[in-house]
Amino acid sequence: MSLRLSAVRLRVADPARLAGFYRDVLGMSVQEIGESRRVGYAGEDADLLLLPGGRGYSHDQGHRYWKIGITLPDVDLAAEDLRAKGYAVSEPRQFLDIGYMAHLSDPEGFVIELLQHDFEGNRPENAADPAAPFAEARVGQITLRTGDIASEDAFCRAQGMKLLSMQDVAAYGFDLHFYAFAQEAPPDPDLWAVENREWLWKRPYTTLEFQHVQGAQFAPVPDYQGIEVEGLPIALSDAFGDPVLPS
Repeated sequence: MSLRLSAVRLRVADPARLAGFYRDVLGMSVQEIGESRRVGYAGEDADLLLLPGGRGYSHDQGHRYWKIGITLPDVDLAAEDLRAKGYAVSEPRQFLDIGYMAHLSDPEGFVIELLQHDFEGNRPENAADPAAPFAEARVGQITLRTGDIASEDAFCRAQGMKLLSMQDVAAYGFDLHFYAFAQEAPPDPDLWAVENREWLWKRPYTTLEFQHVQGAQFAPVPDYQGIEVEGLPIALSDAFGDPVLPS
């Protein structure tokens, strides 16, 4: 059986209320699982499993867990739609040679990145329906921070994940590494190549992204309860000690 990154598990104060935000604002579907809620898009990308027991989340750059990334065809339309619904979102911009993006937080403070399929200036005309800007959205990334990419790499490869892209962000003191349970290879065999990035943002599955700051120490996040992998035979702990659980 092939493996699939199927969920990120977050402990939240009010799963039902937060699920309503992901449904009504970001266009996800909702499944009730007791007091928990599973929210996500149709397709092979990962869901968010919203678990009870959180007491209010406050993001910090020193945390192991960072964000989810939602990939979609038109970030400008998505940002306009969010503002019209009363939600604060940063002004979309091209971040270096990484991607065209904007950021917001959900009502409990968890960070969301909106990442466009194409770089600024490369987006096709009429890429998305203005009436449904999240219709083709996917959870493209689950992002963790690390000071030891070698250990993360060894763990990911041991589970059968493939490194799809590396991205140098030296101006900000880090680099990015993207892993997935994928059979396909990026267009350019040089994994640092900029040419692979728009290809990566169009993948239908979720990648596990590491923001690597060499030698840095990051604090565990109790409200981050790990990831789920469909097809995983047993529960594991990742290189940091966070849970990796069968779906």
